[in-house]
This record gives sequence, C-alpha cells and structure tokens, in this order.
Amino acid sequence: MDLSQAVWKKSSRSGDSGGNCVEVAGNLPGVIAVRDSKDPGGPALLFTPGEWNAFLGGVRDGEFDL
Repeated sequence: MDLSQAVWKKSSRSGDSGGNCVEVAGNLPGVIAVRDSKDPGGPALLFTPGEWNAFLGGVRDGEFDL
C-alpha cells in the first residue's frame, strides 16, 4: 500500500525526547496505519477501521493492563 499521503500523528503524551512511540495515520481510505516513530521509513502495520476500533475499545476497557 502507498503510504506517501499518510498524515502521521503521535500522542501528545509522547514528548520530544525520542522514546518508545508509535505514530498513527487515520486519513487513508479504508485503513489505519501504525509505525514506529523512531523508524519512519520502516514497515507499517495496517488495520481496518473495525480492527482499530476493537483495539481502542480493548485499551479503554483495560484488556491489556498488566
């Protein structure tokens, strides 16, 4: 998939010190792209909007809390 038009966003809680951050692009038709902010030219994971919403719901519900 061509991600050249992706508008990448990083969490405002990430700060500017590098760290372990992901960026998300939600402006592409039919896909949500996720990449490592330290490797913007590297691979991206692609999710359908339904998959992404299910993931976000799990985060909100604490399914991934350790």
